[in-house]
Amino acid sequence: MKVVVQRCKKAQVTVGEETVGEIGEGLMLLVGVTHEDTENDAKYLAGKIAGLRIFEDEAGKMNHSVSETGGSILSVSQFTLYGDCRKGRRPNFMAAAAPAEAERLYDYFNRELEALGLKVETGVFGAMMDVSLINWGPVTLILDSK
Repeated sequence: MKVVVQRCKKAQVTVGEETVGEIGEGLMLLVGVTHEDTENDAKYLAGKIAGLRIFEDEAGKMNHSVSETGGSILSVSQFTLYGDCRKGRRPNFMAAAAPAEAERLYDYFNRELEALGLKVETGVFGAMMDVSLINWGPVTLILDSK
């Protein structure tokens, strides 16, 4: 499982003309699932993200987590994180999990974040979405459960 974590001042996801998820300060997550992933991968990454110290303290050091700051999560499924671009010019998505399994683990991941006390907004799994954010810093990290 891969997650692109972006610290943000605000983020929003729309489907068509409808806003389906929106947060203020917190973390924007792009979540990819591969066919080897299990609930253990999702649980591991949820715990890692909840405790990731990437918010500044009063001295300007990255010392606080989203859990400590009261920030929110905007989680968006992103199968293209498993796009293989090594051959040719068109990405191969064979490493991405089948949609039903990816959706199950994506939902499990989001429930784990909520169980850790975080407010979680989401996109719509499998939909064509427009995602916008103000990346704060910018701070962007890529986490992988392997």
